[in-house]
Amino acid sequence: MKSEIHPKYETATITCACGNVIHVRSTVKEMHVNTCSRCHPYFTGQSKLLDTEGRVQRFQKRYARAAKP
Repeated sequence: MKSEIHPKYETATITCACGNVIHVRSTVKEMHVNTCSRCHPYFTGQSKLLDTEGRVQRFQKRYARAAKP
């Protein structure tokens, strides 16, 4: 393996827009992100599935007939 060609793998800081700071190791010293696991709706439980067009009901209705013998 050649020496001196690999990037340095150092301690890095990830800063979220919500103010959360995460310390990891990376080749990039500092990173800024818009969402993290503390503020993302999926992880906070605030996300809701919206079925505005009735797709689930249409799917169930269509395949309920096919499932019957």
